[in-house]
Amino acid sequence: MKDVARAAGVSPMTVSRVVSGEPGVSAERVALVEQAVRRLGYRRDDNARRLRQKDVRSSIIGLVVDDLANPFYALMARSVEDAARSRGYLVLVGSTNDEPRREREVIAAFCARRVDGLVLVPTSGGHGFLKREMDGGTKVVCVDRPAHGLAVDTVTVDNRAGAHRAVSHLLDLGHTRIGYLGDRLDIWTQRERHAGYLEALAARGIPEAPELVRHGLRGRADAAAAVAELRAQVPRPTALFTSNDLITLGALDVPPVGKNEGTHGGCAIVGFDDVPLAERLDPPLSVVSQDPAALGGTAASLLFSRIDGDRAAPRSVVLLTRFIPRGSGAG
Repeated sequence: MKDVARAAGVSPMTVSRVVSGEPGVSAERVALVEQAVRRLGYRRDDNARRLRQKDVRSSIIGLVVDDLANPFYALMARSVEDAARSRGYLVLVGSTNDEPRREREVIAAFCARRVDGLVLVPTSGGHGFLKREMDGGTKVVCVDRPAHGLAVDTVTVDNRAGAHRAVSHLLDLGHTRIGYLGDRLDIWTQRERHAGYLEALAARGIPEAPELVRHGLRGRADAAAAVAELRAQVPRPTALFTSNDLITLGALDVPPVGKNEGTHGGCAIVGFDDVPLAERLDPPLSVVSQDPAALGGTAASLLFSRIDGDRAAPRSVVLLTRFIPRGSGAG
């Protein structure tokens, strides 16, 4: 700033007022400062500026998700970014791959940059470590899952009811051997969806069949392999409930046994989460649809409310899912 002032022939205070957009500086001096700024390549260092001022917000928030490559979290991130941009905020985004150690590293990096708040898709680990950051003023809102040991605003969907509805649909169509394909069972959403699957079976008097259940599927390849295993059973399942979008896509990767089965991978299928072009598949894919944009937007709204000073008791917001029958459950 002193170099710019010297080059423009004005005081450092005048330079500060010009780059901060403050009124009261003559047009001639503004032009001199702007010319010197361009010539010297000066950029204001907001981090240094904040270090000299107390209680100044950074206008940055962090978004921590499981996997940004997953379309579900990409849509959620866009929604958070749109909400932040409308308020003049930047968003830092990091993925944890649902690993507690990596989660801590990402959060520590964001807090070192003095973010005003965090929108967090929590891992299965404990989150007591965040209390120190919260005591220091960082606001936290959890989305998609609650955090263990942390009393903060949380936005989720009714996973159990959605899974129950999907499996009931398959039962209504006459299926009784229904396979379950799930991610790690220590993930809260997966426990809820598996519980909904079991409750739907129990409601019809159908006993649990552990040989039809596969947990710990972390992507498409795992899901495709699990479908091949289930399909090799005698008797094999006639239908599958897939518990997230990546697992559904993996199940769809498996070619049908016969040419005229009219099913995906030799089984009727209903998935949790909609997938691109689901209505154009043959047969079109039936799904439990949740709205990642609504999840992200609601979480961002709660976070900015906290940043603005809301001190009400922590809220738990549960959004509804929507079941979309398209035909793939018939088999």
